[in-house]
Amino acid sequence: AFQKSAVGNFGSGWTWLVKKADGSVDIVNMGAAGTPLTTADKALFTVDVWEHAYYIDHRNLRPKFVETYLASLANWDFAEANFA
Repeated sequence: AFQKSAVGNFGSGWTWLVKKADGSVDIVNMGAAGTPLTTADKALFTVDVWEHAYYIDHRNLRPKFVETYLASLANWDFAEANFA
């Protein structure tokens, strides 16, 4: 679900995995400089889907970038620590 959301995030922005106030987890797409720091959500994890994040290595292949990021670059221990 996170990968699909990040790939489908229209334009430039960020896809966030957040912890809601009730303890549930949600995936949130935000454009431009959007951040969960301006909401009641707690940021657990994010991926930058601005073109500068992937264009040199993946050209316009955002799906390949997100796949590679989640499989090889994501810091899942950090996300888990943020959830606690």
